[in-house]
Amino acid sequence: MTWEPEIEEIQRRVAFAREMGGPENVERQHANGKLTIRERIDGLVDAGSFDETGVLAGRAEYDEAGNVVSVRPANFVMGFARIDGRRVVVGGDDFTVRGGAADASIGGKQIYAEKMARETRMPIVRFVDGTGGGGSVRTLIEDPHGGGNTGRKAAGYTYVPANPGWDTIVAMLNEVPVVSAALGSVAGLGAARAVTCHWNIMVKDTSQIFVAGPPVVSYGMSEDVTKEELGGSDIHYHNGVTDNLAETEEEAFQQIRRFLSYMPQNAWEQPPRAQPTDDPQRRDNWLLSAIPRDRRRPYKIRQVLASVLDADSFFEIGAGWGRSVVTGLARLDGYPVGVISNDPYYYGGGLTADGSEKIERLVDLCDTFHIPAVNFADQPGFVIGTEGERAATIRKGARALAAIFQARVPWVTILLRRAFGVAGAGHANTGGLNLRYAWPSGDWGSLPVEGGIEAAYRRDLAAAEDPAALRNSLLERMNAVRSPFRTAEAFGIEHLIDPRDTRPILCNWVEQAYRVESTRLGPRTHGYRP
Repeated sequence: MTWEPEIEEIQRRVAFAREMGGPENVERQHANGKLTIRERIDGLVDAGSFDETGVLAGRAEYDEAGNVVSVRPANFVMGFARIDGRRVVVGGDDFTVRGGAADASIGGKQIYAEKMARETRMPIVRFVDGTGGGGSVRTLIEDPHGGGNTGRKAAGYTYVPANPGWDTIVAMLNEVPVVSAALGSVAGLGAARAVTCHWNIMVKDTSQIFVAGPPVVSYGMSEDVTKEELGGSDIHYHNGVTDNLAETEEEAFQQIRRFLSYMPQNAWEQPPRAQPTDDPQRRDNWLLSAIPRDRRRPYKIRQVLASVLDADSFFEIGAGWGRSVVTGLARLDGYPVGVISNDPYYYGGGLTADGSEKIERLVDLCDTFHIPAVNFADQPGFVIGTEGERAATIRKGARALAAIFQARVPWVTILLRRAFGVAGAGHANTGGLNLRYAWPSGDWGSLPVEGGIEAAYRRDLAAAEDPAALRNSLLERMNAVRSPFRTAEAFGIEHLIDPRDTRPILCNWVEQAYRVESTRLGPRTHGYRP
């Protein structure tokens, strides 16, 4: 006697699971421009590396003799896998089984996936499609499993809502990299799971995120909108709900892999260094003219970053929102670094409410996973005026500054041009070492000289016979002392450098930064805020 019959039964049930919601539902998924969960996992991970957990979980139907007739698999697929050789946990909703609704879930598979990642200290990738385990009123009065010999009945009562496993989901943000991809119409709990992460992505036209879908919105708010109008990528890519946007699911997989390449396995380890492919001593001559002499003229910050960072290594995060700030991940001599900079093409690079939130998220990410940060600063200050005040810029800006001052990860600032006021003072934790290198284009102070004259000499200008002449005279006198060389003489700036030396300086710095950070690994005490 052997166990061969049971082995055959396992194989038969695995075959049921691989059918997912059946050919018709799979075809409908494809017709809607979406891959199935199993196709998504195969498209993301290293070939043949997916080791599924809970493959046999499902709702079985038996005949009178007790033999299984069919199995409707659980609508969540998960397991261990490898991405570029590194182990991860990957899991996602199967929309082909009752649209990913909670009434088709089995025994907390989603929660188990989160625990797998936390307990094994591995990154997790979530594919969210549907309600992501959210509620359905059908279970109140119907057998949610469609009849059959399941022995289950309608709930027959309501309940006070809870989010099972949310303690794990929140705690792991301080411990392992968490990635979410919204790959369909994501509502309720699914929407919360899509944003409670370190980085997320949507796919243009096929992804939507909303608290409640169009039918609920129509009833509760008397708004008749389509899914795309309510929560499409055109909305959420520009308000910060999603970090990045992809044209296709395949492109989303590529971006996920790239994001994870900058991350460590967990907060107890350092990010992996890539094989250097760019000369750390490279000096680009065009940097001498990168910053215009005319202080009112903008320049293209991404060209500056491309020249200083390792070639083709800058991975921008949140390009669609908070656009006066540019953030992302990159490499210096192969080492991952976080990047913050200002884009003078938007509000002159001034700090907006959205830009403040963007900085806060990037700083928290770097501090959580021991990624040294470089701030390429050209900060004219908080955006002023009624629009800035209505957006609560000062409160959100204060949060960004708090994140910078809380961060303990190695930090260096390259002062490209301006640093004015409270926002300019937030270029680093100025109470610490405050390692700074300034270009000759540096211009700083409590506020710009031009605007400061209007404030400080308002009465004199009003009483002058020739206000323009007085203004020009004052400006000429102040321009004589605003030179960064005057600041360097007073040791108000530690280094004035040739812009071409920026890359060699940073490549020397980053190696020591990683040595220092290696002595203080582990989760941060203040935690990560999604």
